[in-house]
Amino acid sequence: MRKILIINGPNLNLLGVREKSIYGDQSFEAYYETLKTKFPNVEFTYYQSNVEGELINQIHQHGFKDDGIVINAGAYTHTSVALRDAIAGVNSPVIEVHISNTLTRESFRHESIIGPVCKGSIMGFGLDSYRLGIEAIIGLQENA
Repeated sequence: MRKILIINGPNLNLLGVREKSIYGDQSFEAYYETLKTKFPNVEFTYYQSNVEGELINQIHQHGFKDDGIVINAGAYTHTSVALRDAIAGVNSPVIEVHISNTLTRESFRHESIIGPVCKGSIMGFGLDSYRLGIEAIIGLQENA
């Protein structure tokens, strides 16, 4: 059984409530149940925090033993050298995901600090970006 950590950063606890025109009206917790059903051979761990250091702790905890990490770092994508360094320091492949296409939004969202140390980035497919990230990790494992 594969082990995949899903990390959501700041403000993603408000999915389904916050800016529905951008992020949709479904909570991540509801979507997470869909993912668990779709991938019965994956043992998921889900973690959300608005605190940068807590996200780093999860990367350190899972990044040497899990098959991969799917991360939506929220605004930390564009600001956190510390998250970048944590991702660069672990062995597990990390896939960066975003619900919206950040390249079509405000200019400060166009640069990802974490992207260069991730295996790949997926954006703009709504919550389905997470499914695509999970499939990317599974594909990496199958092609290894």
